[in-house]
Amino acid sequence: MEGFSSQGYHEGIFESLKDSDGQVYKLITAEYERLSGTIQLLAAENRCSRAVLAALGSVLQNKTSEGFAGGRMHGGSGVVDEIERLAVSRAKSVFGAGYANVQPHSGTTANQIVINALLEPGEKILSMGVECGGHYSHGSEDSLTRRFYNVRHYYVDRNSLVLDYDRIAEESEKFGPRLIICGASAYSRAIDFERFRRIADDAGAYLLADISHLSALVIAGAHASPIGSAHVTTTSTYKPGGPRGGLILMGKDFDRSVTAHGKSMPLWRHIEKATFPGLQGTPYLNNIAAKAVFFREALSDEYRARQFRVIENAKRLAGDLIDAGYDVLTGGTDNHIVLVNVSSRRADFSGAAAQRCLERCGIVVDKCPLPYDERSAGETGGIRLGTPIVTRNGMGVDEIDEISAMADEVLRAAEPAGRSGYTIEATPAERIRARVKELCVKFPLR
Repeated sequence: MEGFSSQGYHEGIFESLKDSDGQVYKLITAEYERLSGTIQLLAAENRCSRAVLAALGSVLQNKTSEGFAGGRMHGGSGVVDEIERLAVSRAKSVFGAGYANVQPHSGTTANQIVINALLEPGEKILSMGVECGGHYSHGSEDSLTRRFYNVRHYYVDRNSLVLDYDRIAEESEKFGPRLIICGASAYSRAIDFERFRRIADDAGAYLLADISHLSALVIAGAHASPIGSAHVTTTSTYKPGGPRGGLILMGKDFDRSVTAHGKSMPLWRHIEKATFPGLQGTPYLNNIAAKAVFFREALSDEYRARQFRVIENAKRLAGDLIDAGYDVLTGGTDNHIVLVNVSSRRADFSGAAAQRCLERCGIVVDKCPLPYDERSAGETGGIRLGTPIVTRNGMGVDEIDEISAMADEVLRAAEPAGRSGYTIEATPAERIRARVKELCVKFPLR
């Protein structure tokens, strides 16, 4: 259109921030520098492309448009309708789904939408306990889910620390849940979604599969997909490498007529009513555009091949740490997650202390609770590591060997101080920090 230029309008956005708010600009710059100079071994994080960032920072941020494409509450929605339809179409292609809802603001919100769509307050939910790797939104003690529903947890086997499906089936038979939730935030082994569906069917329950941590692997075929097994599947979109947000998917059950809240209608319709006006108002249309960009990227051969390298790197990391004498839970990993009990070598050394001393040396990990550890979360000896970001930056098994050696050197040099503190001499810390920076220079942000 003559006199107007989208490219001209959007160019220089970061310079506009620098001119109008130097304080925020400096903090964003500091975060970029932190990411550029440290090794990110965070299982729950990934990195989106510059194209995704561009969609997030576009004029779509300003559009208000409640409802779904073709049925908005606000005028001027023709373009954003096209964007949402594109995102939905691509999401269905990426996951092989019959239905996709791209509006949830987060993975947690997606879970809340599904739960509220299908259950009456007080009905029963069977989900994985947080202390054994489950997610807070699945019904932890302080979650919104627990406040309105009757939640009981299943746990990993005390000896093997893997899921015992026979025990879960027994628990389901005793409890009689209306909804079973599978999927985890800190579980390093493959999940049998087909077995979970059989357990749910035997109980007359719905099955919700939350694959936020596994979605990239599911896209690539590196982990079994729940789309054909679960009634509903949810995921965040940032963990597989897209923008912040959530996603709801369904396979063969999407148009199945079900009765909830006294109304019989297709399952997809219950989900959409629970989305708007149920839990959300206007969707984040810039995020939906960014999701569409990401879904296109996820259809590429490069993206899919990278997920197999993510697993290869995680297996190498687990093996290196086992060889160095660490207790890696379940003896390894089937996905991108490596769980380590650092207190197995020194009982007075906590996961929190390990996280802090590693970060001081430029290696960023998460602390996490361990199954059947009676200590508080701050004192438990667990750390959770993941390989999506280092793999995206181009690192392979040789670099993983180097990272493992540096992490081991840090943990051997550190000394516990109090319940969750540590001390480490400056010389080894500075030496390792320098080696970390050298590695980061070779493999910059992509």
